[in-house]
Amino acid sequence: MTKGKWIPVKGAEGKHSKQAHADMPEGTYEREMSKEGFFGPAAFFHHRKPPTGWTNFEGPLRPRAFDLTKFDGFTHSPWEAPVILSNKATEVRMWHLTSPMNGYARNGDGDTLLFIHEGHGHLWTDWGHLQVEEGDYVYLPRGTMFNLDKHTSDGFRILTIEATNTHFTLPDRGLLGPHAFFDTALLQAPVINDAFLDRQKDGGEWKVWVKKRGQVSTVTYPYNPHDAVGWHGDLAPVKINVRDLRPVASHRY
Repeated sequence: MTKGKWIPVKGAEGKHSKQAHADMPEGTYEREMSKEGFFGPAAFFHHRKPPTGWTNFEGPLRPRAFDLTKFDGFTHSPWEAPVILSNKATEVRMWHLTSPMNGYARNGDGDTLLFIHEGHGHLWTDWGHLQVEEGDYVYLPRGTMFNLDKHTSDGFRILTIEATNTHFTLPDRGLLGPHAFFDTALLQAPVINDAFLDRQKDGGEWKVWVKKRGQVSTVTYPYNPHDAVGWHGDLAPVKINVRDLRPVASHRY
């Protein structure tokens, strides 16, 4: 079915506010219903009682809270980390890495976003070397071959988010301008430095765990496959830290 124009409706009934999320009728609870999440047409209802005031909720839509600190097991490969949530559009895992990866990981199913909850160390990619630390969001384009090497004794705790069969993109910031929330000038890409070039001298076999269509294949090389001496183009992994984010806020919204 092709996407056309929304059916034009504009109305208001009963006691209601003049704008969303503000000046609601006294003693009411707001509920928002929309077509596409934060986008498209929306309606706002004002209820006498909380819409979340249920006494029982059964079935797959039941809200759940996950205590991810209870995942004590560790794995060298992110594809062996426990899957927390998944559907056709995404796959979310909690990855605990307590020692350097003994191979490379590569995702053929979509872009990957890493959020470093704990730890700091080295991220090695096809593009070069990048230091990562707690609070970093790391964007890895689909097909990136990467390896993590920890600095801290406790290793890494990482939330991984996959854009299954699609890509991560930046939203249109509209009137706020392209520098709202964060300036893209702060995005850091890997560099081909002495550490990256020296690592190419590491001998022995190297394994690459490639995930495609939800299945993992293992490719073995008799040399370190991270042996690029240079690159050019407009695609690369990047990172930004939460300390560099500037949320758009208003005391009246």
